[in-house]
Amino acid sequence: MEFQLIRHSTLKIKFNNLTILVDPMFSQKGSLAPVSNAANDDRNPLVDLPVTVEEVIQDVDALIVTHLHRDHLDDAAIQTLPKDLPVFCQPEDDLKLLDFGFTNVMKVQKELEWSGIKLSRTGGRHGSGELAEAMGQVSGFVLASETEETLYIAGDTVWCDEVEDAIKTSKPKVIVLYGGEAQFLSGDPITMGINDIEKVSSFAPDSTIVVVHMETWNHCLLKRSTLKESVEAYELTNVIVPEDGEKINF
Repeated sequence: MEFQLIRHSTLKIKFNNLTILVDPMFSQKGSLAPVSNAANDDRNPLVDLPVTVEEVIQDVDALIVTHLHRDHLDDAAIQTLPKDLPVFCQPEDDLKLLDFGFTNVMKVQKELEWSGIKLSRTGGRHGSGELAEAMGQVSGFVLASETEETLYIAGDTVWCDEVEDAIKTSKPKVIVLYGGEAQFLSGDPITMGINDIEKVSSFAPDSTIVVVHMETWNHCLLKRSTLKESVEAYELTNVIVPEDGEKINF
């Protein structure tokens, strides 16, 4: 398995000799309005892509879209991506993806098989209480095959029963967490912060945990440097915090 963080939650993963692009977001730095009701009004994305869009989409065999918030699928990606690529999504999103022009949309109710890969959809909570309800349905995905270690992409969620159940059930060797501790001016964070990451690390000590979804969107306030300091202080030896563009082999 080869894992590459492109930017934010856009991931390029080589798995079972296939290349899967997760949550494609291609907008240029500063081209999108900021998230409102946040601690700053910086325009999004905060940084440019580390490679060209052409490099990102080269050799891609399929897409996974965890949900349809614009930092996980934006207009630039919709306009650029080949529309005949297989797109795996949560059931709530298939009709919208078809409306965007994608012709090979496969909603994952629970699990399905594709080209020797079993894709299982997992639950999550995009925050807590009424805020989580307002943020809408989000999903994670587990990828498993006979030739690869199991990979769990948690998606936009905080630590919750659904994440715990996904780890218990799939026993992943690699876990991708969407960090950044995204937050509005009121309410609890809606993606994972240091405490969430520490809980996952403790609950899954034999898994390698890769934290992404940082330093790209204006309401994601947790910085890599702060997280790395906490990882060292808490001795979270199974946690990796990659830079944009970085590749990791498992």
